[in-house]
Amino acid sequence: MPVNSERRLSIAERVIEVLAEVAEDNVVRTDPDIPLFEQDVLDSLRTVDLILALTKEFGVDISPAELDRSLWATPKHIVAFMEAKVGV
Repeated sequence: MPVNSERRLSIAERVIEVLAEVAEDNVVRTDPDIPLFEQDVLDSLRTVDLILALTKEFGVDISPAELDRSLWATPKHIVAFMEAKVGV
């Protein structure tokens, strides 16, 4: 049986990858508790882009009504939201 040299990314890793790409900021990779809106890592436009990117990445529907800034305040919060959404 061949050894797979690529390991499968966890949901958390995939969320952080998408977030870093949308935010165009690698700080989300190193600081899971950074306040995204207060530090201007996310704004309303990037949040919409993030919803679309996460929907595409995970194949789940995310309604704008589900978006509560307190649930999306930090990278850690977004990971927890998506893990719950995906059913982990």
